[in-house]
Amino acid sequence: MELLLLIFLPLVGAILTSFIKGNGAKTTALIFSIISLVITGAIVCQFTPDATRQFVTNVNWITQLGIHFNVGIDGISLITVILTNILTPLIILASYKHNYDNSNAFYGLILFMQSGLIVVFTAFDAFLFYIGWEAALIPIYFICAMWGGKDRIKVNMKFFVYTIAGSLFMLLGIIYLYLQNPIHNFDINAFYALNLDTTQQSWIFWAFFLAFAIKMPVFPFHTWQPDTYTTAPATGTMLLAGIMLKMGVYGAVRWLIPVVPQGTDTWLSLVMVLAVIGVVYASIIAFKQRDAKRLIAYSSVAHVGLIAAGVFAFTMQSLQGVMMQMLSHGINVIGLFFVLDIIYSRLRTNKIEELGGLAKVAPQLAIVFLIIVLGTVALPGTNGFIGEFLLLLSVYNYNAWLGAVAGLTIIFGAVYMFRTYQNIMLGETNTLTAGFTDIKGSEKIVLYTICALVIIIGVYPKPLLHLSEASIQHLLEQVNQKLTGVN
Repeated sequence: MELLLLIFLPLVGAILTSFIKGNGAKTTALIFSIISLVITGAIVCQFTPDATRQFVTNVNWITQLGIHFNVGIDGISLITVILTNILTPLIILASYKHNYDNSNAFYGLILFMQSGLIVVFTAFDAFLFYIGWEAALIPIYFICAMWGGKDRIKVNMKFFVYTIAGSLFMLLGIIYLYLQNPIHNFDINAFYALNLDTTQQSWIFWAFFLAFAIKMPVFPFHTWQPDTYTTAPATGTMLLAGIMLKMGVYGAVRWLIPVVPQGTDTWLSLVMVLAVIGVVYASIIAFKQRDAKRLIAYSSVAHVGLIAAGVFAFTMQSLQGVMMQMLSHGINVIGLFFVLDIIYSRLRTNKIEELGGLAKVAPQLAIVFLIIVLGTVALPGTNGFIGEFLLLLSVYNYNAWLGAVAGLTIIFGAVYMFRTYQNIMLGETNTLTAGFTDIKGSEKIVLYTICALVIIIGVYPKPLLHLSEASIQHLLEQVNQKLTGVN
């Protein structure tokens, strides 16, 4: 019942919100997102951290095609559900200082997207997974296209074409697996059990990988991301960077590698190289950015490159790092983009050279921004440290040279993030920044909450690691059995 509420409550909220005018729309959306967070808390309290699927609902949906409404939660799903339902109310609250035209539609789309995301993270039927995948894409496209900035139509068309093309490849892969399945259903266990040869697995690998790599995004499928993040409204950017890119990571862990492990093994070296190239390439490009929002966009590409490398290293260590870093990256990137949104809303610019001295006039903003930056560069004792440490160690164990190159992300990230902080916050104020006002109201609530999460997760990550440990171990055993031919 709790999981069904998580899926359908945001849909109900989206419908109700669409009929409410003015500020009531954002309040309604916030209330529904907070209720979802409370339900998530109840699920976490009831969850048994073993390898079983819990809170399962499995009913016939389209009987003729063997499609079931099959949803449940294990330790892997739970981390992504926590991520979605913690960040959604924070993102809605972060938008409170904006007055969007047609705000009822705006907030209704956010809730609709939340529902689609929960379906993606809990579906154990491939057709249902695909429905959730597309349901999460449609709202964010309209959010970016209708409320974005300059050139939003052109930029979002590129985003839409990229993601739809990837989705269609995945759909073809799902249909092929369905046809190979003697039971003729879309159940994930049936797909895991398929006995496909290496050639078949290679084709399926690319069908799924393209969809997931575009969504993350992994180099060289990332080119839609910086422009989209920059032109999207702040709320859209937070949804994309904080939650939506995790769909690709989750899809690779849950669907790609376990279904076609031999196909993955065939192309593993190439994928690892692409992931590490993305880390270094995006970091170097970030160095050259003069727009802070675009810099954070490339920083996100670099962090996701390391997460992708951890996914395909596919060990207990690496997948634990993936789970932690998905959550930590989501929290940190939301904080970074919100700080930039606060600056832009007051000064109408994110150009780094036009800023400076904000710490003198906004000391509270300077402190919370510093804490978020420390989490982003993975300082020990912050949320970014444990995940990044596990990921780098895993990549190094896979290949020492790749691990050494991937480790440059620590150095590069620290340099461009601290340089950006220094240029924005330190030094003397200028005629533009002298009148800047410090954070207040909802801004404090969002940023203080994010800082608390940065510190709490960094100091005591064990409960989160424990939630996913048994499920990851079970998944690893399934994949290893399939690779060795043991049934």
